[in-house]
Amino acid sequence: MHRVIIPVDFSETSLNASRFAAKMLAGKADTHIVLYTNHETPDDYDVCINYLESLKKEFIRTGVFSIEYECEMGGELIDNISRLAQSMRATLVVMGITGKSAIRQVMFGSNTLKLVDKNLYPVLIVPPDAQYNGINNIAFASDYKNVEKSTPSVLINAVLEIFNPKLHIVNVNRDVYVSIPEEMEVEKNKLFRMFEKFNTEFYFITMNDFYEALDNFVKDYNIDILVTIPKHQSNSTSLFKTSHTKKLAYHSHIPILAAHE
Repeated sequence: MHRVIIPVDFSETSLNASRFAAKMLAGKADTHIVLYTNHETPDDYDVCINYLESLKKEFIRTGVFSIEYECEMGGELIDNISRLAQSMRATLVVMGITGKSAIRQVMFGSNTLKLVDKNLYPVLIVPPDAQYNGINNIAFASDYKNVEKSTPSVLINAVLEIFNPKLHIVNVNRDVYVSIPEEMEVEKNKLFRMFEKFNTEFYFITMNDFYEALDNFVKDYNIDILVTIPKHQSNSTSLFKTSHTKKLAYHSHIPILAAHE
């Protein structure tokens, strides 16, 4: 059973993400959803429960089979979600983000990225203009460096199993290759074995602008979700360090799945 946590604060951002998730998980009999919200005072409890009950009914109408909700008072939001995810062995957390204004980034957006920084489990970041059209094509951006150690294949595979998509593994590099170097071929074969359960294709793009390359790839191949592996800022040579994931999250029009190494 895949367990998916969807934190909501009933803002436009979180409701958009939750409704995207409802459509995404509708009809998935092996998936259990937990709607989670946090309130500050006992007086807020009844209001939160009414909102959660209404959202739960909406999910059921959408086609979600298994769903519950949890309303918790006090504590740090990120710590609370992390504790819940660990206790229920969650496969995925789904949260919204918006880059339309700095104020809204600071509020809900910053919590989403703080959760990514927790480095515990995959977080699906849903942009405000994301339109659900099925999950058929998932792209995974890899730098092809020490992939056995750097790729959280168990976590990524668990999410992929929910959708059984075509997996596009893409590398963006400034160097021009007539053929890929032997060391990259070795890493490619390791990635193939990691994701052998899925229909997988590999792509090598020679471009200076990492973001433009990914943006073009997403459009050209009708990508529904982009997987990145945020790495610590100390790894300054990596194209996939945390700051790049944050930039992608704020500017992408499709959901970003952040799964830490």
